[in-house]
Amino acid sequence: MPPRVDFRIDFQDTDEAGRWHAINDGVMGGVSQGRMQIAAGIGVFTGRLSLVHGGGFASVRREPGDPALGGARGIRLRVRGDGRTYQLLLRTDRLFEGAAYRTKFTTSGEWQSLGLDWDDFEAVFRGRRLEDAPPLAPQDIRQFGFLIADHREGAFRLEIAALEALA
Repeated sequence: MPPRVDFRIDFQDTDEAGRWHAINDGVMGGVSQGRMQIAAGIGVFTGRLSLVHGGGFASVRREPGDPALGGARGIRLRVRGDGRTYQLLLRTDRLFEGAAYRTKFTTSGEWQSLGLDWDDFEAVFRGRRLEDAPPLAPQDIRQFGFLIADHREGAFRLEIAALEALA
């Protein structure tokens, strides 16, 4: 049987908001706030970034699952943001706790369709590149997340219309 590549996170699903959980810099003494909401069938990662107490990041993670992305060549995002730079994080069981594969993207204020190949992702831990990490194996992806850590205080807003397999 060929690998499934029809994966899509459906923000039309009213239960989707409950699948996302905030992990902000409060875990390290900061006061930034971020959360995921669903509005009119669109995921909205919103909040306020603060540099107080050494803070500076806000993030959300979706509940772990098995998206079966082994046959895909990457991820497609359809996003509209506020001109700030965000990160898409992918977690696997191949890295230790807290590490993830990330790619950065800068929003423009307009809707953008971003095709992100697996090669666009690098292994990181707390924002630092992991030099000896194994390459991203898409069949091992268990969790998705978004993070903002652009060292700019203030409100942020990222709208996500689609997060799906790139065939």
